[in-house]
Amino acid sequence: MDLSELLKQAQDVQARANAMQEQLGHIEAEGSSGAGLVKLVLNGKAELKKVSIDPTLLRPDGQQLIEDLIVAAHTDAKTKVERVVAEQMQQLARDMGLPPGMMPGG
Repeated sequence: MDLSELLKQAQDVQARANAMQEQLGHIEAEGSSGAGLVKLVLNGKAELKKVSIDPTLLRPDGQQLIEDLIVAAHTDAKTKVERVVAEQMQQLARDMGLPPGMMPGG
């Protein structure tokens, strides 16, 4: 393989990595807790996009329960989004012909 072909491959890898970063913002996963009383949505960059709290939880003595349910819903959503991102990274690695384990999350 000559140097120009190697540089072309490096540019292709960079372009695909940039495209993957863009796609991460569009991946979303919903996490829930308390049998759906608290739901939240994270994107592939782990940015919180939405929070939903069932109105039955909104009472003066419910603060600690709400806080615990938000943490649990976040953990659920984070686990889901990490799984999707890892699958996307593995697919990118396969598309580039890389062996398993060569990409983060792979």
